[in-house]
Amino acid sequence: MNKLALREKLLQFFQEDVGFGDKTSDAIFTVNDTGTGVFMAKSSGYFCGEAIIEEAYSTINPNIQIKMFKKDGQNVLSGEKIAEVSGKMTDLLASERVILNLIQRLSGITTLTREAVNQTIGTKARICDTRKTTPGLRMLEKYAVRCGGGRNHRFALDDAVMIKDNHLAGAGSLTTAVNLVRETHGHMVKIEVEVETLEQLKEAISADVDVIMLDNCLPEDVAEWVKLIPNNMMVEVSGNISLNMISKYATVGVDVISLGYITHSAPSLDISFNIVTKGRG
Repeated sequence: MNKLALREKLLQFFQEDVGFGDKTSDAIFTVNDTGTGVFMAKSSGYFCGEAIIEEAYSTINPNIQIKMFKKDGQNVLSGEKIAEVSGKMTDLLASERVILNLIQRLSGITTLTREAVNQTIGTKARICDTRKTTPGLRMLEKYAVRCGGGRNHRFALDDAVMIKDNHLAGAGSLTTAVNLVRETHGHMVKIEVEVETLEQLKEAISADVDVIMLDNCLPEDVAEWVKLIPNNMMVEVSGNISLNMISKYATVGVDVISLGYITHSAPSLDISFNIVTKGRG
């Protein structure tokens, strides 16, 4: 993860949440009052947010002491400590909500991704995310996917070419769209084409694309269509693939299963932050 980019985002998040100061904590505590707080899992899953905790407190006050008990991607059980932090009470409480929001969100993505990846064990299929991420959080959410054992699809539109249904509608045909892309971009740019019918699949094969995405196809259709695709082309499936259906797609010979819901619909992992000791300055 790019720590400079992370710090810039954290500064934005803190500005949004803290504003011109924490009216509650600033009234109750002096700048010399100190304390120790603990992040604890209230439900079981997989943790993600080590860099969030470390960089956030470094941004707020580099003198805050941090003890990490869990690493990114590590299993955490309900009731287990994730981290312990000690420092000025005003700093600990002002930063609490931003940090919790982020690590709960990312840990939820990591947990759901791990559940999906477990459905592919024993196959060559890899779980990938999509661009269906929260605006402003893509770097973090895609990192959480990697912590769960998944892979990243495109980070942005400039990563690779992905010809979808609206491109095909505008270009007039799959072949025309592929040819236009090849006339524009060099050989280093991969071309993926989304297909939904057998006719489109055959046209994509004839166009010699790099990746074929079988979109919204039933597992039995995928099993038959995969046999037609040359070994030098990567096969991806996507669209309405629920968690309990992943294994059916993984066992028919596909290379990638891309899932939008591992980022846009992952439930947050329940994590709390509680002050356990405090002292007056």
